[in-house]
Amino acid sequence: MVYLIDWMEEMQVLLLSKDLGKHLLEVEDLLQKQGLLEADIAAQSERVQALNAAALEFSELDGYQPCDPQIICNRVHHVQACLEELRALAAKRRKELEDSRHLWTFFQEMEEAEAWIREKEKILATRSCGRDLSSVLTLTTKHKTMLGELGNRRALLHQTMKKGEKILAKKPLGSAGIQEKMREVCLRWKKLEEITGLHQQRLEDALSFFQFSADTDDLVAWLQDIYRVVSSDDFGHDEHSSRALLRQHGALLEQVEKQRGAVLGLRAQLALLAPERRQGVDIQIRVVEVEQLYGEVAEVAVLRTQWLRDALAVYRMFSEVHACEVWVDEKEQWLERMEVPEELDEVEVVQHRFESLDQEMNSVMGRILDVNQVVQQLVDGGHPSSDEVRSCQDHLNSRWNRVVELVETKKSQLSSVLKIQNFLLECGEMKAQVRDKRRSIEATSSGGGGGGGGGGDLGGLVALQRRLSTMEAALVALEPRLLELQREGQALAQAHPGRALEVLLPLEEIGREWDELQRTFRGCEDTLAVAGRLRQFLQDLDEFLAWLVKAQAAVGSQEVPQSLAEAEELLNVHVALKEEINGREEDFGRLQAASELLAVEEVDVPHGSLQQWLHKLDAGWGKLLQSWDARRELLVQAHVLQLFLRDVQQCQGSLDSQETTLAHAELPDSVDGVTKALKEHKDFSTTLELNLQKVQLVLQAGESLRRQRHLHSDRVAQAMEELRDRSQRNHQLAQEWTRRLQDHLELQRFLQECRELDAWAREKALMAADPTRDPPPRAPPKPWLQHPAFLAELAQNREWLQRIEKEGEELVQAKPELSGAVRRQLEELRRCWQELESSSQARSRRLAEAAAAERLARSFADVEARLGRLEEQLESVGGGGGGSDLRSVSRQLHRLQTMESQVEQWSKEVGELQAQAAALPAAAAGREAVGERQSAVGTRIVRLIEPLKERRRILLASKEVHQVSHELEDEVMWVQDRLPLAMLKDHGTNLQTVQQFIKKNQNLRREIQVHRPRVDEVLERAAAVASIRSPEAEGVRGLLERLGALWAELQEQTERRQQALDATFQLEQYYFDVAEVESWLGEQELLLMNEEKGKDEQSTLQLLKKHLLTEQTIENYEETIAQLSRQCRALLELGHPQSEQVSRRQSQVDRLYVSLKELVEERKVKLEQQYWLYQLNREVDELEHWIAEKEVVAGSPELGQDFEHVTLLQEKFLEFASETGSVGQERIAAVNQMVDELIDYGHADAATIAEWKDGVNEAWADLLELMETRAQMLAASHELHKFFNDCKELLGQIEEKRQRLPELAAREGRGSAGALQRALGAFEHDVEVLVTQVRRLQEGAAQLRTLYAGDNAEAIAGREQEVLRAWKELLAACEECRLHVASVADKIRFVGTARDLLAWMDGALHQMGAGEKPRDVSSVELLMNDHQSLKTEMEARAKNVATCLELGKSLVLSKSPAADEIKSHMEKLLAKKKEMTEKWDKHWEWLQQMREVHQFAQEAVVADAWLTAQEPLLKSQELGSSVDEVEQLIRRHEAFRKAAAAWEERFSSLRRLTTIEKLKAEQNKQPPTPLLTRKFPVEPPGAAEPRRPEPRIAYVRHELRPERLQPKLDRVQPPAADAAATEPPPATVTAVTAVTAVTAEPPAAAKAEEPGEARPERRRERRERRLERQESSEPELPRHDGKGGGSKATLADIVEQLQEKEAGGPVPASPRDRDSPARLPAGPESLPERTPRPERPRARDRPKPRRRPRPRDSAQGPAEPRRSRSAPAQGSAAPPPPPPAHSVAHEGFLLRKHELDGAGKKASNRSWVNLYCVLAKGDLGFYKDAKGPASGATHGGEPLLSLHRATSEVASDYKKKKNVFKLKTGDGSEFLLQAKDEEDMQGWLRALAASAQEHAELARWHQGLLTTSSTDEGLPRRDPDRPRRK
Repeated sequence: MVYLIDWMEEMQVLLLSKDLGKHLLEVEDLLQKQGLLEADIAAQSERVQALNAAALEFSELDGYQPCDPQIICNRVHHVQACLEELRALAAKRRKELEDSRHLWTFFQEMEEAEAWIREKEKILATRSCGRDLSSVLTLTTKHKTMLGELGNRRALLHQTMKKGEKILAKKPLGSAGIQEKMREVCLRWKKLEEITGLHQQRLEDALSFFQFSADTDDLVAWLQDIYRVVSSDDFGHDEHSSRALLRQHGALLEQVEKQRGAVLGLRAQLALLAPERRQGVDIQIRVVEVEQLYGEVAEVAVLRTQWLRDALAVYRMFSEVHACEVWVDEKEQWLERMEVPEELDEVEVVQHRFESLDQEMNSVMGRILDVNQVVQQLVDGGHPSSDEVRSCQDHLNSRWNRVVELVETKKSQLSSVLKIQNFLLECGEMKAQVRDKRRSIEATSSGGGGGGGGGGDLGGLVALQRRLSTMEAALVALEPRLLELQREGQALAQAHPGRALEVLLPLEEIGREWDELQRTFRGCEDTLAVAGRLRQFLQDLDEFLAWLVKAQAAVGSQEVPQSLAEAEELLNVHVALKEEINGREEDFGRLQAASELLAVEEVDVPHGSLQQWLHKLDAGWGKLLQSWDARRELLVQAHVLQLFLRDVQQCQGSLDSQETTLAHAELPDSVDGVTKALKEHKDFSTTLELNLQKVQLVLQAGESLRRQRHLHSDRVAQAMEELRDRSQRNHQLAQEWTRRLQDHLELQRFLQECRELDAWAREKALMAADPTRDPPPRAPPKPWLQHPAFLAELAQNREWLQRIEKEGEELVQAKPELSGAVRRQLEELRRCWQELESSSQARSRRLAEAAAAERLARSFADVEARLGRLEEQLESVGGGGGGSDLRSVSRQLHRLQTMESQVEQWSKEVGELQAQAAALPAAAAGREAVGERQSAVGTRIVRLIEPLKERRRILLASKEVHQVSHELEDEVMWVQDRLPLAMLKDHGTNLQTVQQFIKKNQNLRREIQVHRPRVDEVLERAAAVASIRSPEAEGVRGLLERLGALWAELQEQTERRQQALDATFQLEQYYFDVAEVESWLGEQELLLMNEEKGKDEQSTLQLLKKHLLTEQTIENYEETIAQLSRQCRALLELGHPQSEQVSRRQSQVDRLYVSLKELVEERKVKLEQQYWLYQLNREVDELEHWIAEKEVVAGSPELGQDFEHVTLLQEKFLEFASETGSVGQERIAAVNQMVDELIDYGHADAATIAEWKDGVNEAWADLLELMETRAQMLAASHELHKFFNDCKELLGQIEEKRQRLPELAAREGRGSAGALQRALGAFEHDVEVLVTQVRRLQEGAAQLRTLYAGDNAEAIAGREQEVLRAWKELLAACEECRLHVASVADKIRFVGTARDLLAWMDGALHQMGAGEKPRDVSSVELLMNDHQSLKTEMEARAKNVATCLELGKSLVLSKSPAADEIKSHMEKLLAKKKEMTEKWDKHWEWLQQMREVHQFAQEAVVADAWLTAQEPLLKSQELGSSVDEVEQLIRRHEAFRKAAAAWEERFSSLRRLTTIEKLKAEQNKQPPTPLLTRKFPVEPPGAAEPRRPEPRIAYVRHELRPERLQPKLDRVQPPAADAAATEPPPATVTAVTAVTAVTAEPPAAAKAEEPGEARPERRRERRERRLERQESSEPELPRHDGKGGGSKATLADIVEQLQEKEAGGPVPASPRDRDSPARLPAGPESLPERTPRPERPRARDRPKPRRRPRPRDSAQGPAEPRRSRSAPAQGSAAPPPPPPAHSVAHEGFLLRKHELDGAGKKASNRSWVNLYCVLAKGDLGFYKDAKGPASGATHGGEPLLSLHRATSEVASDYKKKKNVFKLKTGDGSEFLLQAKDEEDMQGWLRALAASAQEHAELARWHQGLLTTSSTDEGLPRRDPDRPRRK
């Protein structure tokens, strides 16, 4: 145990050591030693524990004890206490060492940070900013790395600073050195950050400058390239190329515009550069050059844009001009060839053409205006081709102006003709209408004049007036039309002087007719006026008297109403009667005025009876008015009485309900109940007041009735009295009840407030009288805190009590009957309130005293407790002397100062408490306890003051000694820490370490210099303390000597190290520069050895530019190499020990630089080739991308939604295809050329380039194929949508036509027959235009159905069926409308025609009887010519008569409303015609007889003269004296014989009997005697029946106009009688007339037998057959004129019929005659000419018509031979038949497959093709579409396929398609044809078979023609000089 105690003492000495280390290593060593000590202490602790346990065992022994147990225990406790103290000292020692280690770690970290900062400062001070962009980027990268290191160092430095702050907080005595070190490092760090920022700014400035230079160079190069492009002279050679160039130029402009920002940003970038860089002259000039170059590029680009646009505009203008000129050429030719027709129908057709021409001209004019605008823009813009453009414009404008003038001229001519024709038609219609109106008025006045004059027949008068009114309205409607016609006629006469007479004559005739009509109408109107007034007067008088009787009966009623409703009803009826009387008053006055007027006019009426009726009328009218007034007074009084009684009943009911309510009222017992009762009673009072007002009104009404002396005044007075009494009684009861309720309400309110206040007071009194109101002294202060709130509530409710008392007094004064209850309640309230106040005051006093005593006691106890704690602290501060070290002394001194301040503060607080304790009352609870506390606190404060002062003095002295000793130790440690750095022998192995060592040595010298004042101060203070004689001073003196020696050594070693480091720095600087150069050269070599060639053209271009910059940089780096060489030579001259090594390094650098330049050249070549490759790749990619884009467009599935859409798509695609083809070809050629050049150059990637070329060409070919496919798809879609659009438009047109039909039908009453016919004709013409469209639509549908299937096919079929359905409906509606219009027009035309014909017949009859008798042949012939002209006129009129009769028959059969009138006109017309015909025949026979007589006389004279002349020749005896004379006499005699033979015929004719002789012989029954043997006087006409002449034939005039034989299709079919109107002239025998009559009979009979309903169908069939004959006759007959296609066959038929009739045989009607009887000649031109001798025409004088083919008569048998027209009727051979013609025609779409081309030879192209097939004239043509036949261009230029010997049949062996038939031609070719359906296929088969049959017939006819002799031999030929007939 003694050993342990000694060990512990030794350990204590070690643990109490003050050596805490002078640097970090020493502290670490001490910590290791401390760890060993702690381990020993831990090991000894176990021994101590074991020893103590063993010792304690001795103290517990029983019996002998070697030592006193108390001693053992004391020793054990002592050892244990020493061990614990040793452990505490060890823990304290470790803590001090840990603090020392933290301190020296902090200093070391700060030193390292300071050294790092100095090193970085030196690096930043020596580093340059680079020479080019790459070096700047390299330095920037290094600087960023250094910034990262700086950031990391900043975090470490902040951690170190935090450690220093913690150390300062633990050890404030050494805070000066730590704070100074921290401040110094912070300053250095800030300086480093500033240097770093400056260096970074310099690097950024350099980077900006070099980047700016590089960007400027790139921009200049790009601008130069762009300038070369925009200054090109290529502006395109056509519109497409110009558009492509403009599009490319637009993209270029976008790039230039994008670079504008870069150019403008140069100034901004320049402004951001460093001042010394941006102020350089070179860079300023560079920027200005870039801006100027960009301005030039932009200006040239704008000019090129304008040039390209001008070129495009010129090309567009040229194309527009060409299109316009083509149109102008076409229209000029059409206008120049066109002649203005004179016919109205043709004029309308031409006018329709001009309307369509106007639309075309409008569109073309817009295009020409666009051309002019473009030309003006080009000229204004100064285009180089302005003259050419202007000349083109002038030429186009002149052509256009000429076309416009032609159009205007033609339109003016057309308008003039149209106006005149329309005017003449309207004049004719107006004249007919005026004449009809006049005749109607005359008929009306003559029929109704008798009845109207006397006024007896009122019905006839009314009907007559109605007809005149209708006629007047019609005249009013006609008058404006007449005036308009006159104005129009005058205008036309002025505009057309040449046709003025033609225009003005109809106007004069119309004017005369109109004047006559006006005179007739006025005469009839005056006659009817008087009779009408009388009839109206009598009707009005009768009606008025009947009404007067009814009104008097209604007014005289005595009925009295018994109720209000009944009274009102009777009064309303009476008022209505008055209104009726007032309305009749005007009628009464009118009757009186009419009677006076009739008396003045002296009308034939019984005057006495009229006056009597008028007197009765006056008396009845006055009586009616008086009766109405009396009845009105009675009804008014009854109505007023009923109103009064109703109001009285209402008031009685209200009073009953009021009485019931007041009788059952009760008083409630609460405030709410009373309030509710008052509210209800108030409502009741309001109702009572309202009812009272009503009662007053009723009473006032009763008083008014009494004053007015009403019939029932007594009844009214009784009701008034009863009502007044009940009302007053109810009002009094209501007022009494209101007063009672108000009194009861006041009482209940007062009692309620009293009860509420009493309840509150009782509650508070219980709270104040609580036995627990005095709380214990130490209870919490809650009661006296709550009591002030209770007092405040009590004071507030005192006002409530006062208010209740005041209200009670007022209630008692106002209502004394309530005083008892009120006063009792008030006394009770006052008593409760007084008790509550007394208890609350006592409680307040007790609570206040207890609270004050409690507060004082707690305050004194608190002060006493604090004094106790302070005494304990003072004992701990005062123990152990002055402290073992400076820190403990300082801490104790601080604690002592705190205690002194607390004691002073507590003394002041105790004085205040003593003053409060003195103020407590003597009887207060707790006063004694407060006094005791007060005395104890005062005593303790006095005992504390003196110890505090003594302890302060001791602590201050100890603190001074410890402070000086501590500072000396610190300075020694500081010098010892710096001395190893000054004595360091390492000078560094590289420049960086040398620089670091130099910086560290410099920092050490500066640190020594800065620390010198501090050391001097510490030495001075230590000398002062060492002079004191004390044990503590000895340690101070030793430290003072040691510090002086170390300080001197430190200064000397620092200077030596600085000299050695300067010598090493020069060598390391050279090595550093060499290493940097080698590094730079190595970097450049690596960059140049890089195989990167760029990913694209731009990157390659950038690499190439960077390489050029690198090449320039390497060239510039040669100066750096030279500078390094100079440094090497300087070191060699100085004789440095490492000179040889320096020389080797320099030569190595030179070799690296040379090899680097070689690498530059190699990489430049590689980059250039790569750039060319990428350039080609870009072109290829762009072209492929362009092709891909075009493929997207070309492969678009969009085929359009409708026709406009697909048309737009097709137009756009055509433009797209054209543009793509031109542009793509150019680009492909350019790429191929570039590829060829690169391959020829020997490029390394030639194979790849060739593959690119092949790929582009394949893509281009695919695009062309795709475009072709797209075009075909769009064309198919266009056809489909065009079909749908055509269907829609056609449906619209059909619907529009159907809508026009009602308007057309509605015009029947507003126009004439001609106008209706023209309107109908125009409408049918418009409908006929739709026929072609419907047929084309069907053909298009058939073609489309072959191409489409499924929904499209169904849609096509549906649309087609819809259009066909609408078309059929339109045709049906048109037919109905046409029949209706035809019926109306026929009626109007029939009436007008019948009237005109009757007038003409009267004139003709009159003309036949007025004539002189003939005196010779010439006068007879003159009379016969006149009579024949009359016959001609009759025959011409016969057609009109027949037409009129047929029209009348059709109207009668169709049950027209005017059938009777039509029948009468027909009868008159037939009778007049029969009379005229008979009279003409008689007169004609007489004239023929006269001519025969005079001709016989004339011929007899001639014959006698001839005989007389020949007698000398016959009687001559001369026989000739010579041969010549004999021969001459013989020839003369032969001539005589020939003449005699010729005269023999004349003599035979003279020997024949004349007509008169034959008639005379027949009459006398005697044999006829020749006229030569006797003479007789001439008999007058009619004396004997004329003998019919012998049949003779005459020729037809060739001047007959064929167009007169062809009736128009829109006219009514003329009757058959017109066909027979062609009668022979006087030279023609009666048999001809019979022939024509026979010819006309079959059609007439057929018409008579046909029903009237079949006329439209029959007429349509005839029109169709006539059209077929015209079409079939065209190829058969030679055509001399386009208008007479069918007339020549008709003329031939006529001649043949006449020849056959001459022969006397029956002539059956030809099919043509049966079908169309109206085709026979009807004019005078068609009559045969008159022959000079009608009895016996001579053969030489008889004309022989030309032989022409005619159709075989169906009535003849097949074996009956034909005869020649010129041959006699009997015994002649038949002429050759006419040649057959190809009449079969068929057309439509078919799918064709050419199987065989010749016999057994397969066709080259055997694919199916959809073609438009046309079968016409025996040939089959194949066309591409329906427009092909018009243009004549067949499919593939194939010739027409002849069907001669062709066969067709169904292709049953072909199974791939349906509806396929086979066609085999005569040459062996074979075709497969597919139709759309079975019906179409059968139609084609029939047509092909019929056409083949026609070919066979034609061949047979030609064969027969070769074997048939001609019958035309000997016929006179036609005079070639005679003009052809038209």
